[in-house]
Amino acid sequence: MNNRDLNEKIPNWVAPPHPKGVVLDGQFVRLAPLTAVDHAAAIHAKNRASDSIWDYLVIGPFGEVGNYQNWVASVEAANDPVFLAIYDKDRNQWGGVASFMRIEQQMGVIEVGNINFAPALQRTRAATEAMYLMMKWAFEAGYRRYEWKCNALNLPSCRAAERYGFSYEGIFRQSNVIKGRNRDTAWFACIDKEWPALEKAFKAWLTADNFRTDGQQKTSLRSLTAPTLVKRDPRIG
Repeated sequence: MNNRDLNEKIPNWVAPPHPKGVVLDGQFVRLAPLTAVDHAAAIHAKNRASDSIWDYLVIGPFGEVGNYQNWVASVEAANDPVFLAIYDKDRNQWGGVASFMRIEQQMGVIEVGNINFAPALQRTRAATEAMYLMMKWAFEAGYRRYEWKCNALNLPSCRAAERYGFSYEGIFRQSNVIKGRNRDTAWFACIDKEWPALEKAFKAWLTADNFRTDGQQKTSLRSLTAPTLVKRDPRIG
């Protein structure tokens, strides 16, 4: 008798679709394929409020709008990453970028990355809903694992990952050289079995009943997603 310990079988596994061309529409935000013609100038103008948003990204900062337009033009047709422009409905403006990346359809793994929220979009319901809509698309499309990776020194990004329900998986030392500097990379992920609880948490947080008349939240998303976390980053408490 064979007593080998093997991993669980995945019956009837079918690779999920590619996200190219995806449009995501929510209550506070709309995400559409990023293009130089439609989005670059508007997003660049909002990004000019703070050059520090580029500190931990592979690209930027872009001093001139033409440089940013050229970069967008160079990536808008790519199949990986797939960049999305983020439209803030409350403020009636394009205010950020995020991407699906490291897209491994056959493995059912996809990552959210290149997140670049202009200051006006940061810490808003629109920003959170954008992340919710991307996660929702990934799991409902059939992906099994949804990843978040960031510079290990970027503690705000690590906190955001846990707030969105990504469990900490460790630090990959000397994983990259970015802008001539070493980068240790913090890994976070959530999996399909966790999605029902995470979706419930996002919906509860986004509801109008969760916000006071001054716009302040009653219950934090972090507290709602905390029960799903397998492990937390010990550096951020």
